[in-house]
Amino acid sequence: MTNAIYPVILSGDAGKRLWPLSRQSRPKQFLNIHGESSMFAQTLSRVGGGIFAPPVVVCNDGHRFLVAEELRRPGVVPTEIILESAARNTAPAIAVAALWLAEQDAAAVLLVLPSDHAIGNVQAFHDAIENAFALAQAGYLVTLGVKPKRAETGYGYIRQGASLGDGCWSVEEFVEKPDQITAEGYVAKDGYYWNSGIFIFRAKSFLDELRSFHPEILESATRALENGTRDLDFFRLDATAFESAPSISIDYAVMEKTERAAMVPLNAGWSDVGSWARLWELGTADMDGNVTEGKAVVFDARNNFVRSEKPLIAALGVTDLAIIATDDTVLVLPKDRAQEVKDIVTALDTAGHHETINHTRVYRPWGHYQNLEAGDGFLVKRIVVNPGAKLSLQYHHHRAEHWVVVAGAARVTNGDKIFDLGPNQSSYIPKGAPHRLANPGSDPLHLIEVQSGDYIGEDDIVRLEDTYGRD
Repeated sequence: MTNAIYPVILSGDAGKRLWPLSRQSRPKQFLNIHGESSMFAQTLSRVGGGIFAPPVVVCNDGHRFLVAEELRRPGVVPTEIILESAARNTAPAIAVAALWLAEQDAAAVLLVLPSDHAIGNVQAFHDAIENAFALAQAGYLVTLGVKPKRAETGYGYIRQGASLGDGCWSVEEFVEKPDQITAEGYVAKDGYYWNSGIFIFRAKSFLDELRSFHPEILESATRALENGTRDLDFFRLDATAFESAPSISIDYAVMEKTERAAMVPLNAGWSDVGSWARLWELGTADMDGNVTEGKAVVFDARNNFVRSEKPLIAALGVTDLAIIATDDTVLVLPKDRAQEVKDIVTALDTAGHHETINHTRVYRPWGHYQNLEAGDGFLVKRIVVNPGAKLSLQYHHHRAEHWVVVAGAARVTNGDKIFDLGPNQSSYIPKGAPHRLANPGSDPLHLIEVQSGDYIGEDDIVRLEDTYGRD
């Protein structure tokens, strides 16, 4: 497919600046933060059909089933899903994708996309890609630049060089995230653009430059692929080889060093949706500049972003704040300090707070569960199993379970018996008994699980058989 563009979707960002919605087990790209679908789904829809080949996704091993579900919903069959054992930044991730695609198509052109950006005008996005595609075929490494709207210290900048025709430019300089005064100087001048983190280039062009500037990354990526293994629908990179690569961005590794860098302006309503302040800008404000989402009301307040996932938030007499509530966490901060949320997350991680890792709703390849109530020796969960899905065959050393079906159909394995349950029917699973829950129906299965025992923990699971290849 030498005339196709291969989307390479990077899904390794932890999204710490959008905590408490974005958490380690389900970061922002998998959430409906901006729009009615997840940001990953929106990214997929922008590069579906036409000149675009099926995507290659590079993601964290722990998010593999989230990625698979995002692809399954719209019926996208990917070229490949490549699993990283650990985050090594963008240069090694792109290297393995480029090597993999170069083996399939010697003239492959890659469109490297973060999975958590917003694009307001898809047609303008496609127009910019078309211009960049022509440059990429000519051997350039192209980045999409966004004309700055404000002095932003959270973005890198690009200084345009000589014209390459058709509104395209060579790159004079890449500038890392500046301080406030420097950023204000860039905005006041012509010829400076935000670095969107979106790149278009031939696989061979990128690999040639990487070989010149960071051959150790290329060597690690090559060995990670050669020694990698197939795991269900995923390709698992060899952990030892991949983790030997330095953790470095494509900007530092290649784009700041190459003489083949080019820039195509992107005027498509781009945002990295990188903070609560950015979501305030993207939202629909009232006459006082307040953006409210969920159960939230404001009185005598101005220019606030208020979002609730569950409880009612009422704010009075406040200005320029971001107030975010989930069912287990509340965050309040000035919008102009939104970049510092990641520092809060780091401090909470250090202190051992689990709220940075999991939501109360925890997603699994078969569906999800939500902890409703816990106490000494018991835990109550709400479990939802997707149609046709089933949990592992397992048993527990320390707890018994009682299942009550609320809606849908349940197929229960309890010891040596297999039977079906409907709404308002239940089953008791003794401690130590092998058991499994499955949904044979076409609708989601909803049930309540009550656990009781001397130890209640997710690590008290002994899997005997699992559809999803988990230990």
